[in-house]
Amino acid sequence: MGNRTEAEVVIVGTGFSGLGMAIQLRQEGREDFVILEKAHDVGGTWRDNTYPGCACDIQSHMYSFSFEQNPNWSRSFSPQPEIFEYMRGVARKYDLYPYVRFGQEMTGARWDSDEGRWYVSTAGGDEFVCRYLVAGVGALHLPQVPELPGMERFQGKSFHSAEWDHDYDLRGKRVAVVGTGASAIQFVPQIAKDVAELTIFQRTPPWIMPKPDHPMPEWAKRLFARVPGAQRAYRDLLYWLLEARAVGFNGNPRLMKLAQKLAKRNIDKHIDDPRLRAKLTPDYVLGCKRVLISNDYYPALNRDNVSVVTDGVAEVREHGIVDEAGVEREVDAIIFGTGFHVTDAFDDLDIIGVGGRNLGKLWATEGMQTHLGITVTGFPNLFFLLGPNTGLGHNSVVFMIEQQIRYIAEAIRLTESRGAKAIEVREPVQEQFNTEIQRKLANGIWTQGGCKSWYLDAQGVNRTIWPGFTWRYWLRTRKLRADDFELIR
Repeated sequence: MGNRTEAEVVIVGTGFSGLGMAIQLRQEGREDFVILEKAHDVGGTWRDNTYPGCACDIQSHMYSFSFEQNPNWSRSFSPQPEIFEYMRGVARKYDLYPYVRFGQEMTGARWDSDEGRWYVSTAGGDEFVCRYLVAGVGALHLPQVPELPGMERFQGKSFHSAEWDHDYDLRGKRVAVVGTGASAIQFVPQIAKDVAELTIFQRTPPWIMPKPDHPMPEWAKRLFARVPGAQRAYRDLLYWLLEARAVGFNGNPRLMKLAQKLAKRNIDKHIDDPRLRAKLTPDYVLGCKRVLISNDYYPALNRDNVSVVTDGVAEVREHGIVDEAGVEREVDAIIFGTGFHVTDAFDDLDIIGVGGRNLGKLWATEGMQTHLGITVTGFPNLFFLLGPNTGLGHNSVVFMIEQQIRYIAEAIRLTESRGAKAIEVREPVQEQFNTEIQRKLANGIWTQGGCKSWYLDAQGVNRTIWPGFTWRYWLRTRKLRADDFELIR
């Protein structure tokens, strides 16, 4: 039998969500909480993804906590080691390390209605008992590896980009990359110059915009460090520039067509071979899948040692991959740039709410539904950070996280002030929210754009994206409406 720990609040995960929640609790003078982390340092997806070229695709001055701004970002779009170091610095500054239980992977949680407490189980057999459970597990942490026929026979090296094998020397090797998503377009240019041959298996081409990246000048860093408000003003400018992009995503196809022309020009400018150009030009409207940004992906594809294959993978053999046209290519290594389990990320988590209802099974059959991406009816005192339909295609998710941690803190305060045992969102409130959000999404580019994407679940419903402006989400979460909830005594 493992150890048992009791705390008022259990937070799961130490990415931006978990750290933000812990800071909010500490600033309110709450010390009775623990943070469960499956790995051995903080940082979430920014700790795990160490592949060559890993960087953020939202400007770092916006993709960071508003209350903890960093004047020293080296570039507009900072590389992964800097973001990871920023998060570790935040955890140190707010003294969060003592609250973290490392090597503790949550496997399930059970609500005890009589006690009004959650019993959280972990892979190591330990148990954590708490009144409030905050899941900051994020969507981008369970690597999705496709089940390719014959993969078990492969004699070479294979790994997912989120589990990069830095001990394996790619120099002079014949490498296959499966997938052309956000990670692949960052690491392909980095490895293309070192490998003997690079074969990219592309199912659907992404739309790629030029990346407006640049080193941050020294004068700007000095200004941000010394002049109060200068960095906030810059951040505000970035926020509204990014926010403007929501107009196109949400049922304004004319704007998307204009942006698509720029993306098409990006292909034509860099790719000389007309056949390759045709392979790289998507047949769906820009924005339907995640829009990517890069200045070096297309130039990398022009290299003599790089080829793009659009015939799918038929099977993997001991020393090669056979495509659906029957062509076999010998490879030494296979790298999966195939993204993460997003809409099915909770299927394996055993979260049991009121009356034995299982969250994973419920979401697998009825789709992921919450109120504001934070609370779920039938699961009192359970809160999600960056839950369903609060992901973004156009701005910084850290902005969304900050609204959510404030909202959760208010929910806990309300429960305590009313002398209640638990707080639960009312079912009609949750239903109304989902009806409204799906109505908006139906007009959005993700549904109308003519593509399949990881934004959509198995039923083709968008359970990932927040439709519209983030300032509207700020308005919705600025004040918790007590009438939306039932307080359980």
